[in-house]
This record gives sequence, C-alpha cells and structure tokens, in this order.
Amino acid sequence: MVLKNFAVEVTRRLANKGHRVDLYAWAADQSLTADINFIPIPRPTILSFSSVLTSYSFAREAANLIAKKTYHAVISHERGFLQDLSTIHTFSYKFGTEKYSFFKMLNGIYLSPRSWLHLWLEKKQMESAWLVPVSSTIKEGVERYYGRTENIVIATPGVDIDWFNPVWVKDHRDKARSVEKLEPDELVVLFVGSEFKRKGLDILIKAISIGMKLLVVGKGERFGYYHRLAKKCGVSGKVLFKRLKNDIRHYYAAADIVVLPSLKEAFGMSILEAMACGLPVISSATSGVAALINNGENGFIFNRADELNELLKKLKPSNIRRLMGKQARLTAENHTWEMTARVYEKVCYDIAMRKDE
Repeated sequence: MVLKNFAVEVTRRLANKGHRVDLYAWAADQSLTADINFIPIPRPTILSFSSVLTSYSFAREAANLIAKKTYHAVISHERGFLQDLSTIHTFSYKFGTEKYSFFKMLNGIYLSPRSWLHLWLEKKQMESAWLVPVSSTIKEGVERYYGRTENIVIATPGVDIDWFNPVWVKDHRDKARSVEKLEPDELVVLFVGSEFKRKGLDILIKAISIGMKLLVVGKGERFGYYHRLAKKCGVSGKVLFKRLKNDIRHYYAAADIVVLPSLKEAFGMSILEAMACGLPVISSATSGVAALINNGENGFIFNRADELNELLKKLKPSNIRRLMGKQARLTAENHTWEMTARVYEKVCYDIAMRKDE
C-alpha cells in the first residue's frame, strides 16, 4: 500500500508540474490518472502462480514497451531492466538471508532457482543510473550489500499536511475518545500496522502499564496470541484491537502518542502521519522513520525493549506532549509529497542533461 501511494503521489505531482508522464502498470485508477498517459502492461497468465515470476514478467513486458519509445528519464518503483532511476522501497533480498545457517543458505539460496531470479532482478535494479531509497536505513543496505555509493539520494515518503493536521485532531478528539470509550485522563497509545510480529506489537504490549490504554489498529496475524500475551501481562482490558477505518485520522484524534516498535522497517508512515497531526511519537531505532526524530524534541527513539515503558511514562504530562507535538508538526511540514516530488524532478533533470550530452 505504501509503495502504491508513493508512486501515485509522486507521479501526480510531476504531472502537475507540467511534465509529460507515461505510466506503465497492470492497472490504474482512472480517477488518479487524469493528466497521465496510462499504458497497460499485459498481465501474465501462465506465470501468475509465482510472485517472482510475475515480477519478472512485469519487468520484461515493461522493458519491451519502453524500448519502443524515447524518454528523458525512466522511473521505476519495481525491479526492472531499463529504468534510469529506481526507487528502493524495501530491504535488500540479501538482507533476509544474512542470518541463514549454512544448510539453509545452501537449500534456500544456492539450490533455489526462485532465489536466483530474485537476486538477478535485484542486481538489475541496483545497476540503475540513480537509486532513490526511501530512508537512510535502506540506503545503508544498498551500500552494504551492493557497494553502491554514487548517485544515491534519499527521498522519504511524504505526508499530506492539510489532511493530517493538529486542528482537525483537536476538533475531533472528544468525539473519537467517546466512541472508543476512553477516559479523559487515560494515556492512549496508538499502534498502526499489520504484520504484528515484525512491527513489534509484543514489545509494546509488555510496555503498557497503569493509567495507559493501547489501541491496536491493523489486520495483523495471530490475534489469539496477542490477546493471551495481554492477559499474561495483566493488561488484557487495556489493549483494544480495532478495525481499520476509511479515515485513520479517527484514531489519531483519539490518541495521545503513536508508537512504532518495529524490529525492522523500511520507513514507517504511521509515525510521519502522527507527526503531521501534532502528536508525539516513539520509534525503534531500526525503523527508517527514526531518522526524522530528534530524540527528546519531536519524539523518542529506543534501542532496547526495556526502554519503552519509561519513555511512555515521560509522555504522561500533557504539557510535554503538547510541546513535543508542536515540534513533530514542524518536522512533518518539511516532509510533504511536494518535497518528495522535487527530489525526483531534480534527479530526472540530471538524467536528461546527461542523455543530451
């Protein structure tokens, strides 16, 4: 979803700046492509049983179509062949194999055609003239696993600061807390995201203590396990699992703090959206979005799980949350989609100039 939103927001803004944009994709929402020339890529039929073969098919078909035209710059948000600029949204495939045992490496990598294809596609991606990772965390992985140090520029996801804003949150706070049956003096902690294990929900549940409530918003997995964990920690009545709403701002309005305790995270949109809403945030140091946090000023960063409860307690006083929330909002104002699009525009101009030399 983040990748889709990223591609849509950047593409629309480049088109709004007057650039002619052709969009190659399997499908596109017509309401989002009014100023964009959409070129459909045939969907695979035989190869659809395998995600990596599907990715290969997309890259191959896109390359065949792109090769028939001349562009000043080709941007890709997927692993492809002919792009000038490749956005790196996720951790390297090599990152996932780093802790493999010898036998797992032998079976899962060296003897796996699927893994060969993954690594081959990734290598093609890394050969792009320019790489645009979405965070310093992803950039470090590119440098570590592929030795790339030149023509790399970070472009974080942006946030719509008009949609996510402190005024709306303040105006809807009482209603949101009433709907969720939250007491005025409770410290309400918000967790947003699926993949509960990778995003460290267990760490956060263990950090909840007296006077706090945790709202868990996301599809996730193993709900039974997390219900049992909350009961084991003596906070079963303080951990509330909520369904996703069309407007996530409802939960930001109900919350006092937003926390992302991920074990690994390419970025972390819930933190940036919360900052735009004027809320203090807490992030693990292993999340890409942690680079936007000045520890103790607009939020907190933690390295160890046992630090989290103390950080939550530090944010109990409303005056501290208010001051930190103001700084968080200022940070978000420097990370809008418009600013993200400017990074792409600048790199595309550089690519175009070099092609004309």
